[in-house]
Amino acid sequence: MTSASAGAGRLIDVHTHAAPTPLLTWLAGHGLADMSEVGRDVVRLSPEISGVAEGTPIPLHRSQYDVAHRLADMDRMGVYRQVVSLPPFFTCSGAADPGLVREVVGRGNEALAAFAGRGEGRLLALGTVPLGIPEGVAEARRCLDELNCAGVAIGSYGAGRDLDDPVHEPLWEFLAERGTFVFLHPNAVSGGARLGSYWLPQLVGYPAETALAVSRLVFGGVLERHALTLCLAHGGGCLPALEGRLDLGWRRKDVARTVPLPPSEYLRRLYVDSAIFSPRLLERLIEDFGAGQVLLGTDYPFELADTEPAATLAGLAITPADRERVGSANARRLLGQ
Repeated sequence: MTSASAGAGRLIDVHTHAAPTPLLTWLAGHGLADMSEVGRDVVRLSPEISGVAEGTPIPLHRSQYDVAHRLADMDRMGVYRQVVSLPPFFTCSGAADPGLVREVVGRGNEALAAFAGRGEGRLLALGTVPLGIPEGVAEARRCLDELNCAGVAIGSYGAGRDLDDPVHEPLWEFLAERGTFVFLHPNAVSGGARLGSYWLPQLVGYPAETALAVSRLVFGGVLERHALTLCLAHGGGCLPALEGRLDLGWRRKDVARTVPLPPSEYLRRLYVDSAIFSPRLLERLIEDFGAGQVLLGTDYPFELADTEPAATLAGLAITPADRERVGSANARRLLGQ
């Protein structure tokens, strides 16, 4: 009997990805995906879908579309349940055509919900909300009410608009009113050609992008106006290290004094996942945010993932009660499990 089937630990991983076959085949059929290298665990997507350069090889591990393979991996990892979202490469962050965004994201959500439904009760889908267009709130409502998603996932940018753009105000109002679990995963990067080597868009760009996106939520007053249940991927990226600098700017720069409280007060209301890949930094994150604000996240099945989450948790210098909070209790509470 595996550790997962025996219920040992009952770990819940809130940061995993899947790209189900119906979405892939639809994209390929419309000339938006090259599936010729799937056997080598690679797919190539049109830049308007992926947000990255033409021809970029995007990892496509078999478990992104094979439920049985995924469940076997979960057993090996000691994970009882995964919360699954579309990879950021499928969120159309750079697309200029709202119709294409609605079509791709909508089909992706339907395919993801069906994929999770085949997971023997161990997979929970997060529906992706298209950003930068007014229809985002309608897709969020459809994901929750029709597709039975456990929550929603959002990127950091969409249709040329940041998260504090007024177009998103109805979305924040809806998500706050519903108490929806919202997982924020970066889906764009700044920096241009300077990030063009060494896989730096993911290594450096994504953590910086999260800090930028959430800083706009803070200074734009979104977190002042709306009590969002917001969980940040990759431990909040660079954001925890910028807390003091943001507070200093709020105190000393009139242009940054846009909200009644210092930024740190809003950051402490947020949740973060554990996908930072350093036990020392993870212990510090738990100390700073509190064990009640940190959720287990692996970034499975990408290469930049924690492949031994049970061992990661077991090795932390925290109390058994805090280990339980991070490993599953916080996720159960926020996702209603």
